[in-house]
Amino acid sequence: MKHETHAPETPATVFLRQHHVAHSNHRYAYEEHGGTHVSARELNVAEHAVVKTLVMEDDTGKPLIVLMHGDRKVSTRNLARQIGVKSVAPCKPDAAQRHTGYLVGGTSPFGTRKKLPVYIEKTILDLPLIYINGGRRGFLVGVQPHEIVRVLAPVQVECALSDEQTK
Repeated sequence: MKHETHAPETPATVFLRQHHVAHSNHRYAYEEHGGTHVSARELNVAEHAVVKTLVMEDDTGKPLIVLMHGDRKVSTRNLARQIGVKSVAPCKPDAAQRHTGYLVGGTSPFGTRKKLPVYIEKTILDLPLIYINGGRRGFLVGVQPHEIVRVLAPVQVECALSDEQTK
Protein backbone atom coordinates (compact mmCIF):
# COMPACT_ATOMS: atom_id res chain seq x y z
CA MET A 1 0.00 0.00 0.00
CA LYS A 2 1.34 3.39 -0.94
CA HIS A 3 1.47 5.57 2.14
CA GLU A 4 2.79 9.10 2.34
CA THR A 5 3.17 11.40 5.28
CA HIS A 6 2.97 14.51 3.08
CA ALA A 7 -0.46 14.90 1.59
CA PRO A 8 -1.43 17.31 -1.14
CA GLU A 9 -2.98 20.38 0.46
CA THR A 10 -6.70 20.30 -0.34
CA PRO A 11 -9.78 21.75 1.35
CA ALA A 12 -10.37 18.19 2.64
CA THR A 13 -6.95 17.87 4.31
CA VAL A 14 -7.34 21.35 5.82
CA PHE A 15 -10.76 20.32 7.18
CA LEU A 16 -9.37 17.07 8.62
CA ARG A 17 -6.54 18.92 10.35
CA GLN A 18 -8.85 21.62 11.73
CA HIS A 19 -11.16 18.95 13.16
CA HIS A 20 -8.30 16.85 14.57
CA VAL A 21 -9.18 13.80 12.48
CA ALA A 22 -6.42 11.20 12.46
CA HIS A 23 -5.92 9.99 8.90
CA SER A 24 -3.40 8.36 6.60
CA ASN A 25 -2.60 9.67 3.11
CA HIS A 26 -2.57 7.44 0.04
CA ARG A 27 -1.70 8.53 -3.47
CA TYR A 28 -2.21 6.29 -6.48
CA ALA A 29 -2.13 6.51 -10.27
CA TYR A 30 -5.55 7.90 -11.19
CA GLU A 31 -7.29 6.35 -14.19
CA GLU A 32 -10.16 8.18 -15.90
CA HIS A 33 -13.41 6.27 -15.20
CA GLY A 34 -11.45 3.68 -13.17
CA GLY A 35 -13.47 4.29 -10.03
CA THR A 36 -13.00 2.46 -6.77
CA HIS A 37 -11.88 -0.69 -8.55
CA VAL A 38 -8.64 1.06 -9.55
CA SER A 39 -8.03 2.79 -6.22
CA ALA A 40 -8.65 -0.46 -4.29
CA ARG A 41 -6.27 -2.34 -6.59
CA GLU A 42 -3.58 0.35 -6.36
CA LEU A 43 -3.80 0.54 -2.55
CA ASN A 44 -4.18 -3.24 -2.24
CA VAL A 45 -7.31 -2.97 -0.10
CA ALA A 46 -10.82 -4.41 -0.44
CA GLU A 47 -13.06 -2.36 -2.71
CA HIS A 48 -15.76 -2.65 -0.02
CA ALA A 49 -13.56 -0.47 2.25
CA VAL A 50 -13.11 2.23 -0.41
CA VAL A 51 -15.99 4.67 0.01
CA LYS A 52 -17.42 6.68 -2.88
CA THR A 53 -18.54 10.28 -2.36
CA LEU A 54 -21.57 10.70 -4.61
CA VAL A 55 -23.14 14.11 -5.21
CA MET A 56 -26.85 13.81 -5.91
CA GLU A 57 -29.89 16.04 -5.87
CA ASP A 58 -33.47 15.58 -4.84
CA ASP A 59 -36.55 16.33 -6.96
CA THR A 60 -36.39 20.02 -5.98
CA GLY A 61 -32.75 20.32 -7.07
CA LYS A 62 -31.29 20.41 -3.55
CA PRO A 63 -27.83 18.78 -3.52
CA LEU A 64 -26.79 16.07 -1.09
CA ILE A 65 -23.88 13.70 -0.57
CA VAL A 66 -24.17 9.93 -0.34
CA LEU A 67 -21.27 7.86 1.01
CA MET A 68 -21.38 4.34 -0.42
CA HIS A 69 -19.15 1.25 -0.46
CA GLY A 70 -17.04 1.12 -3.61
CA ASP A 71 -18.45 -2.26 -4.60
CA ARG A 72 -22.09 -1.22 -4.23
CA LYS A 73 -24.52 1.02 -6.10
CA VAL A 74 -27.13 3.35 -4.62
CA SER A 75 -30.80 2.46 -4.92
CA THR A 76 -32.05 5.99 -5.54
CA ARG A 77 -35.62 4.80 -4.99
CA ASN A 78 -34.80 3.42 -1.53
CA LEU A 79 -32.73 6.50 -0.68
CA ALA A 80 -35.54 8.88 -1.68
CA ARG A 81 -38.03 6.93 0.41
CA GLN A 82 -35.75 6.97 3.46
CA ILE A 83 -34.97 10.69 3.31
CA GLY A 84 -38.55 11.72 2.55
CA VAL A 85 -38.29 13.10 -0.99
CA LYS A 86 -39.99 12.11 -4.26
CA SER A 87 -36.78 11.22 -6.09
CA VAL A 88 -32.99 11.39 -6.01
CA ALA A 89 -30.65 11.44 -9.00
CA PRO A 90 -26.93 11.99 -9.57
CA CYS A 91 -25.89 15.59 -10.22
CA LYS A 92 -24.34 16.47 -13.53
CA PRO A 93 -20.54 16.80 -13.17
CA ASP A 94 -20.53 20.62 -13.50
CA ALA A 95 -23.27 20.95 -10.85
CA ALA A 96 -21.43 18.54 -8.52
CA GLN A 97 -18.26 20.63 -8.90
CA ARG A 98 -20.18 23.85 -8.27
CA HIS A 99 -21.72 22.46 -5.06
CA THR A 100 -18.57 20.86 -3.65
CA GLY A 101 -15.63 22.74 -5.17
CA TYR A 102 -14.12 19.40 -6.27
CA LEU A 103 -13.62 17.83 -9.68
CA VAL A 104 -15.58 14.63 -10.26
CA GLY A 105 -13.20 11.79 -9.44
CA GLY A 106 -11.69 13.90 -6.67
CA THR A 107 -14.80 14.68 -4.61
CA SER A 108 -14.39 14.50 -0.86
CA PRO A 109 -17.17 14.90 1.71
CA PHE A 110 -14.74 16.98 3.80
CA GLY A 111 -14.27 20.69 3.18
CA THR A 112 -16.97 21.11 0.57
CA ARG A 113 -17.64 24.60 -0.80
CA LYS A 114 -21.22 24.47 0.54
CA LYS A 115 -22.32 22.54 3.61
CA LEU A 116 -24.39 19.72 2.19
CA PRO A 117 -26.48 17.08 3.96
CA VAL A 118 -24.54 13.81 4.11
CA TYR A 119 -26.06 10.32 4.04
CA ILE A 120 -23.95 7.27 4.81
CA GLU A 121 -24.66 3.63 4.03
CA LYS A 122 -25.12 2.16 7.51
CA THR A 123 -22.77 -0.81 6.97
CA ILE A 124 -19.81 1.50 6.32
CA LEU A 125 -19.82 2.14 10.06
CA ASP A 126 -19.11 -1.56 10.68
CA LEU A 127 -15.68 -1.30 9.04
CA PRO A 128 -12.58 -0.60 11.18
CA LEU A 129 -11.00 1.67 8.55
CA ILE A 130 -12.19 3.18 5.29
CA TYR A 131 -10.49 4.90 2.39
CA ILE A 132 -12.25 7.97 1.04
CA ASN A 133 -11.30 10.71 -1.38
CA GLY A 134 -8.97 13.34 0.03
CA GLY A 135 -10.02 16.10 -2.37
CA ARG A 136 -7.95 15.29 -5.43
CA ARG A 137 -7.96 12.66 -8.15
CA GLY A 138 -5.56 9.86 -7.21
CA PHE A 139 -5.58 10.70 -3.49
CA LEU A 140 -7.43 8.86 -0.73
CA VAL A 141 -7.31 9.28 3.03
CA GLY A 142 -7.70 6.43 5.48
CA VAL A 143 -10.03 7.29 8.37
CA GLN A 144 -12.01 5.48 11.01
CA PRO A 145 -15.74 5.64 10.23
CA HIS A 146 -16.61 7.02 13.67
CA GLU A 147 -14.61 10.14 12.74
CA ILE A 148 -16.96 10.74 9.80
CA VAL A 149 -19.88 10.51 12.19
CA ARG A 150 -18.18 12.96 14.55
CA VAL A 151 -17.29 15.65 12.01
CA LEU A 152 -20.02 15.33 9.35
CA ALA A 153 -22.98 14.04 11.40
CA PRO A 154 -24.30 11.98 8.47
CA VAL A 155 -27.73 10.39 8.45
CA GLN A 156 -27.50 6.60 8.28
CA VAL A 157 -29.38 4.98 5.39
CA GLU A 158 -29.76 1.51 3.92
CA CYS A 159 -29.81 1.91 0.15
CA ALA A 160 -26.94 -0.27 -1.12
CA LEU A 161 -27.42 -2.57 -4.08
CA SER A 162 -24.93 -5.31 -4.88
CA ASP A 163 -23.88 -5.91 -8.47
CA GLU A 164 -26.20 -8.93 -8.61
CA GLN A 165 -29.19 -6.74 -7.69
CA THR A 166 -28.48 -4.30 -10.53
CA LYS A 167 -28.43 -6.93 -13.30
